[in-house]
Amino acid sequence: MIHRRTALSVIAGLFGLLAAGAPSAAAEVSEVRLDWATYNPVSLVLKEKGFLEEALKARGIKVRWVQSLGSNKSLEFLNGGAIDVGSSAGAAALLARINGNPIKVVYAFSRPEWTALVTRKETGIAKPADLKGKRIAVTRGTDPHIFLIRALQGAGLTEKDAKLVLLQHADGRTALERGDVDAWAGLDPMMAASEIENGGVLFHRDASANTWGVLDVRENFAKAHPDLVKVVIAAYEQARAYALANPDALKSALVSATKLPEAVIAKQLERTDLSQPAVGPAQAESIRAAGLALQQAGVIPAGTDVAAAVDGLIDPQFNPAPGR
Repeated sequence: MIHRRTALSVIAGLFGLLAAGAPSAAAEVSEVRLDWATYNPVSLVLKEKGFLEEALKARGIKVRWVQSLGSNKSLEFLNGGAIDVGSSAGAAALLARINGNPIKVVYAFSRPEWTALVTRKETGIAKPADLKGKRIAVTRGTDPHIFLIRALQGAGLTEKDAKLVLLQHADGRTALERGDVDAWAGLDPMMAASEIENGGVLFHRDASANTWGVLDVRENFAKAHPDLVKVVIAAYEQARAYALANPDALKSALVSATKLPEAVIAKQLERTDLSQPAVGPAQAESIRAAGLALQQAGVIPAGTDVAAAVDGLIDPQFNPAPGR
């Protein structure tokens, strides 16, 4: 009887431990952490309007916002577990995944022309070939960095043929305007500000070499909480629809976040397409082309299967329904 009673007690205890250790997925999450960025205009509307907070309120889940100053910072936050969802360029996400950052691309917040190569009028720089031996400000691991590598490659040059000065985007603009560097791999809205306020010259543009603005999710978060990923994307869709229907409100949100003049923000938005949120072949082709160019430039190891890496990166299962 003692042995039987002990066995029953142990079994009951085990069931209790299992029950305690296996709460619902929703109960495990007290907050969803995501970034906002001035290169992601939809994130500003989402943060300002509180659509995600409202969607999660009934479940008792809070929202924590973290600013990303560039794709590199967003991807660092994701890799370190500081955020669950982050904004980056598609090619930057590919580089991060190849380098061991376990992320998935689940949404396209914009199709932008947000980067170009910028100089001052007096430098005499007119094309990428003129960058040989020049000092160039760049933020490593971002779309502007990848854009620069591809531009140099097209001119028969590599990073080693120039002198890269590693700075965050806003500091790169400052360095260019002070004369500390000869050129800058720019990013909007700072690039638009340099163009309008200080006569910055966009001497090399190629819209097709700008990869998409995408939302990245930590892979383990997406597996454990697919329902929450769907909620985040649904809220993004609300914000995107609001931004398209209320362009003045979108402009106002950017002006408020950046403290830049309306004319600068208008220039940024001229170069930003918010109409194609689903991820799939279009993003895959753009990211794959950037990846192959980076592989040819020696940035991605020669043995890497770039196509397979892209296939592993993009996850269309969370795409919003067509027509939404």
